[in-house]
Amino acid sequence: MDSNYTKIFSGNFVLSQTILNQLREIGLEPVIKDESESGRLAGFGSPMQGDQEIFVNAEELAKAQSIVQRVIGA
Repeated sequence: MDSNYTKIFSGNFVLSQTILNQLREIGLEPVIKDESESGRLAGFGSPMQGDQEIFVNAEELAKAQSIVQRVIGA
């Protein structure tokens, strides 16, 4: 299955939320993948507590990457 989404960030909850808020401020709607939360809801544990992945549509990649770079200071 092909996807039009690209992962732009993987890291802790605090940085993820900062990036998500800034992406939404400029009108982007990212997709968040949180293995620990998914596992918790299903009744399982996860060794990666608090880590999240953020994906954006490929057409929005350049805008999203600039925000990630600004937030993480790269």
